Amino acid sequence: MRWVLALLLLVLALLGKGYWNATRDPIVHRATLTVKNWPDGAPPLKVLLLSDTHVAGPDMPPERLARIVAKLNRLKPDLVLIAGDLISEKRLSTRIYTPDQVTAPLHGFKARLGTVVALGNHDHWFDPKAIEAGLRKGGIRVLKNEAIERGPLVIGGVDDDFSGHDDVPATFAAMDALPTKPRVLVTHSPDIVPDVPSPVAAVFAGHTHCGQIVLPLYGPVTYVSRYRDRFGCGAINDKGQPVFVGAGLGTSVLPLRYGAHPDVWLVTLKP
Repeated sequence: MRWVLALLLLVLALLGKGYWNATRDPIVHRATLTVKNWPDGAPPLKVLLLSDTHVAGPDMPPERLARIVAKLNRLKPDLVLIAGDLISEKRLSTRIYTPDQVTAPLHGFKARLGTVVALGNHDHWFDPKAIEAGLRKGGIRVLKNEAIERGPLVIGGVDDDFSGHDDVPATFAAMDALPTKPRVLVTHSPDIVPDVPSPVAAVFAGHTHCGQIVLPLYGPVTYVSRYRDRFGCGAINDKGQPVFVGAGLGTSVLPLRYGAHPDVWLVTLKP
């Protein structure tokens, strides 16, 4: 009987540790990129990447996301890029929130060049039109294979690859129609990178959760990329193309994280 009790306590401890990992404040990773053809006189630009907020109970209620947004504002980013999966349909969710509840905390960002979003697979599976409407209420721009000009950058937003909504050629055509400036891409899944026809200053993505559950000696329990660990996590140089893949803030399927803590990236672009 004692060994059964000990085993039960061990399982509870492991689950508690996984939930604690999942609900930690995100780690802020920092990087600096030197960008060619930077406009004369334009100062360096701080770009904040976050992804996979996965608002749902128990681990990511809107109140927690609002607290995270308030803390991230202290970094004073010039531009916020959100790489999809704002909502979640976890199998073990204790509560599913409305699109307005999911998006309202993101209205709190105060970046001078605004906030730009590319939707993810969970957003498309849920209600993309309602998610987009909730974001627009806060002045947040959603890019679906489109492009906009913000400050010294042209930003292309490639819609979600995982759910089959991506169109890289259309996104590049939209960027070509704008003034010649350094380009960045924001998208949910990094799997679009091999399809990018010409290098951009950086690709900002999420989706992988950096594995979410990464076991010692084994690695990630599962891969959500068809390229496995090629775009698994972090700052990547893929054949000369800089790529940043965030671990995300929330969780999917299980409200647990092991070996892959929540994170964001603060990337400084400069001449």
